[in-house]
Amino acid sequence: MHPQFEATFDSLRTYRAPEWFRDAKFGIWSHWGPQSVPMFGDWYARNMYIQGTPQYEYHLRHYGHPSSFGYKDICALWKAEKFDPQGLIEKYYRAGARYLMTQATHHDHFFNYDSMINRMNSVNVGPRRDILALWKAAADTKGMPFGLSEHLGASFSWWRVNKGCDRTGPYAGVPYDGNDPAWQDFYHANQEHGTENPQEIFPWYTKNRSFQEYWLKCVSEMIERFRPEILYTDGALPFGDHWMGVEQSAIREADYAPGLQAVAKLYNTSIGKHGSNQAVYLQKDRRPEIYSVGVLDIEKSQLPGIMPEPWHTDTCIGNWFYDVHSPYKSPEQIIEMLVDIVSKNGVMLLNILQRPDGTIDGEADYILDRLADWFAINGEAIYGTRPWQVFGEGETRVRIEGFREDKTDWNRSDYRFTQKDGKVYAFMLGARGGETAVLRSFSDRRIADVRLLGAESVAWKQEMGLLLVSLPEKLPSLCANALQITLAE
Repeated sequence: MHPQFEATFDSLRTYRAPEWFRDAKFGIWSHWGPQSVPMFGDWYARNMYIQGTPQYEYHLRHYGHPSSFGYKDICALWKAEKFDPQGLIEKYYRAGARYLMTQATHHDHFFNYDSMINRMNSVNVGPRRDILALWKAAADTKGMPFGLSEHLGASFSWWRVNKGCDRTGPYAGVPYDGNDPAWQDFYHANQEHGTENPQEIFPWYTKNRSFQEYWLKCVSEMIERFRPEILYTDGALPFGDHWMGVEQSAIREADYAPGLQAVAKLYNTSIGKHGSNQAVYLQKDRRPEIYSVGVLDIEKSQLPGIMPEPWHTDTCIGNWFYDVHSPYKSPEQIIEMLVDIVSKNGVMLLNILQRPDGTIDGEADYILDRLADWFAINGEAIYGTRPWQVFGEGETRVRIEGFREDKTDWNRSDYRFTQKDGKVYAFMLGARGGETAVLRSFSDRRIADVRLLGAESVAWKQEMGLLLVSLPEKLPSLCANALQITLAE
């Protein structure tokens, strides 16, 4: 039995990511809850209380003014009546996912499980089902590690806008329903954060001690109930003054006490379950003094090169919640992102959008089918691999700029590498059928064999420091075809 972790930086910095996480490489996320009901994207629960935003205007004209029809009423409309977790998990596993992330609660403070702490949960309201328990049972049938995301830490300050009112127009001065004393337990007694400048979200974390204690109580309930292999915090380790690269003060361990206690509980629960820690904690503070207590997560972006320890990124096919206005990424872009990330020791989580009834649409189905086709051929070059001596060759780089995710314009000189069992896999990001692939990174290595995954054989040779591979007219995969290069030594 592994020794228990203490809720201190010194203890938790001895953490090392488990092998299953290093091997899995790709997971799918159900970022789903009542905010999917209007089908108007992310942060609906906040923006519906900010006069002048598109979501406020939609809410006013579709449901009524938020003084009389507020977010609590949206929650009651969420039914998840066609939710089929087993059917979805079959699709996700076939599409290459080897772990499942589910949303325990978003900033909207609605819990997707049978909570004994928060009455606004999916068993008491809306679906009348324990969404997380159903997801976990489905994931267990495939042996997929089960993860929970909690977005609760930011909720107290993020949702201050529900205490406001319209400043102009026919409802000027009429308080939103967040002011109703009967609903303060759901909307938070967060009047201390004010309602001025409603578009500003900082401070991301509150210093309210009562709420910090509440957060820890809720997250502890999640850990005890589901014993997850992954716990994801949307933000930095609570409750310091640092979030996604915005530093405001030096690190003081006392500020992070609730977060440290939650992480220690996660790991010690895993030790009790497995005999050793198999859990992963994900958060977004990029300072190594902080992220070393778990694994660094980078939302909708990534790193420029190989990181010695595994890291994680989360992205989505469109918006974070179902949004009829948002286009989807192409399967090619998703696959190319995955390959680039894995070559740098990363692990990628992809949100597949669900409608409010629990189903996915035809375009999402198409993406999953194309991923399944690709993984059936190239999975061996992803699962269980580690970074090679360089992550790739070629001059093209993914654009790294905040939350921007443009499709990269690769060319035929661009490759990304992984390695496993004496073999190097070279993903060809700009190759075309019938051409010769030219690789420069093997000039000092003797090669025993080269094959193209999904093809019978290819002609190859080494000369003048180059590896030259003749590609068939039709490549087996829609993109990012992989060469398996067996080294002689």
